[in-house]
Amino acid sequence: MKKILILGVGAQGSTVAKRMDEENEVSEIICADYDKKAVDELVKLLKKGRGVQIDATSKDSIVAVAKDVDLLVNALPIKYGLTVMEAAIEAKTDYQDFAATDILFPEDWVKCVDYLYDEIGARFKEIGKTAIIGTGSAPGMICVVARDAMRYLDSCETVNCLVYEGVVAKRFLPFWWSPVTALGDMTDTAYTYENGKVIPTEPHSRPYYRTFKGIEGVCELVEHAHDEPLYIGHNADKFFKGAKNAAFKYGGEGIKFAKPLYRAGLLSREEEEINGRKVVPFETILAHIPPAPKYKAELEEILNEGLVSDTGAMVVEAFGKKDGKDVLVETYVYAPGMVDSFERSGLSAEMYLTGQCGSFYTTMLVRDQFTQKGLISSDMLEYPQVDYYLNLAKDFDITLETEVKEIK
Repeated sequence: MKKILILGVGAQGSTVAKRMDEENEVSEIICADYDKKAVDELVKLLKKGRGVQIDATSKDSIVAVAKDVDLLVNALPIKYGLTVMEAAIEAKTDYQDFAATDILFPEDWVKCVDYLYDEIGARFKEIGKTAIIGTGSAPGMICVVARDAMRYLDSCETVNCLVYEGVVAKRFLPFWWSPVTALGDMTDTAYTYENGKVIPTEPHSRPYYRTFKGIEGVCELVEHAHDEPLYIGHNADKFFKGAKNAAFKYGGEGIKFAKPLYRAGLLSREEEEINGRKVVPFETILAHIPPAPKYKAELEEILNEGLVSDTGAMVVEAFGKKDGKDVLVETYVYAPGMVDSFERSGLSAEMYLTGQCGSFYTTMLVRDQFTQKGLISSDMLEYPQVDYYLNLAKDFDITLETEVKEIK
């Protein structure tokens, strides 16, 4: 029986807690957050739950709670990542992170990821523990899908991870998750893996056009700051059949909203003077964007007002060779839409997909499905682990549709 600590009880952390409350291998779930009210509300819903208020900026505070647990799940914002990892190492526990961290080298994301694989990974391996990073939907599920696509190839040339957000409310609501995180990602330097090297790219650049099943018209996707190209690039030889290229492309309503703001300089975080007044454009824009709906009553109100669109797409394209022929392995991820997700769980589609996909990694950790020691990213699964993960996903109507197409 396992005892787990979940740091951060927002949509992701609370989803994991509820799933683990039904898990036979779990005896106790410690729910921790700085927001005591949120902790108390979650614990009321759990049979195995216990609440703790915690300061995530203090490693000692985390270690004091984590010292007897078997697994620490980090569902906090990315800025707390390194502190929580350090606490997990000191407490000698397995570790799961929905994201990773960029706090060590904020101007060099590649260096951050390399540091996690090499330095932090060596320390987890030294204590005989497993740490997994990037365990939401993207990165997370999409990385498992990319790995699964390798079954159909003898060699791989290119992996494209594509996400298109098409859920549109009648009210003004550009983002279904944290606006500060969303706009931050849309202004940060993006990275792509090209010709065997990771290179920086400008956000909103290099447009990629294609159609998706269930979405009308041709969709534009652009460069966006995400982990997948760094993971795949790092693991190209061992896990991706020698891939030389990997990209993450993002499109949809959030990009349509942010792209013209970015091009106009209205997402700059540098202070400037306008008509004698000092302003930070990013902060000014952010102040006029409504927060993402967090609670069931808020989502219900939005849905009662109506949706303009309830669509989206997550697709992995893997180009390579099979039996001497050029082929494309195209995989669609299907999951409940906004209305269906709310009816099932009281969550938005984005919250549902990210939280549930994260919980599958948690389930596998508590069931001892990971034999790897050290730090791995969510794309570094062996095929039996991929199968186990995808079977868990099917129980929540998250499924794949894969087609192998010969390129002539």
